[in-house]
Amino acid sequence: MIQDIAPHILFNQFTDISARDNDAVFCFHDDQILLKEEGDKVLFPKVSDLDTDKDSLIYLFSIDEDPLFLFMEKTDVSGFVWTDFREIRRKRIEPRETAYALFTAYHLAVWYRDSRYCGRCGHKTVHSRKERAMVCPACGNTIYPRINPAVIVGVINGDRLLITKYARGYGGSALVAGFTEIGETFEETAAREVKEETGLNVRNIRYYKSQPWGPAADILAGYYCEVDGDDTITVDRSELRTAVWVKREDIVLQANDYSLTNEMMKMFKEGKI
Repeated sequence: MIQDIAPHILFNQFTDISARDNDAVFCFHDDQILLKEEGDKVLFPKVSDLDTDKDSLIYLFSIDEDPLFLFMEKTDVSGFVWTDFREIRRKRIEPRETAYALFTAYHLAVWYRDSRYCGRCGHKTVHSRKERAMVCPACGNTIYPRINPAVIVGVINGDRLLITKYARGYGGSALVAGFTEIGETFEETAAREVKEETGLNVRNIRYYKSQPWGPAADILAGYYCEVDGDDTITVDRSELRTAVWVKREDIVLQANDYSLTNEMMKMFKEGKI
């Protein structure tokens, strides 16, 4: 999955440090990222490439000993091009730690962009020097990074798995998925989403694994379960284009191995679940 970068380590603890000339910078503007592609590798500008004051750079996190920074103004750097993030996220990016850093940086970039003003009083916010937060100097409201809890559900019916395709956006094979509502457990979310999207009842809901997913600011919890009773599918066309029972050997995996969804399909396909 995208976070499997061992032996490399993501250090996401907040620290108030200054950028050095050779540190990499993720330059975001709206939903575009400034980068250079060299085969499967994606390169980002260095601090020294930017015509800007280092104080305008925001520390994000480090991969091993290498700090990474964020710059959120439109700028041009020779040899680098502005690319739609949705386009680059669908590609296989090497090395893996670069892909993970990019996805996580996007998560934070969107949060910083959307937290420039206080939701309580409307005043312009400032960066906290003590923690990763935006603070309103007028009313004291503190805004922390937004993380959306959601589930991925693998519904099993004997030697078949429920495979879906979304009504919009990504067009490959997927599983039932959805966001957790207020006052709801992950297990209740799993049962509700399956029922709403496919009309199926499920039982024996059991946790598999979790995953951070920066492009949607999600923390995903993966569950397997079995269909309970009638296995007739009734597709909610507002959410899904298709939903069908697929035998293990016929499951078509996603184009890359970044997602929890793909790993859950792969585990079932290979008879490990």
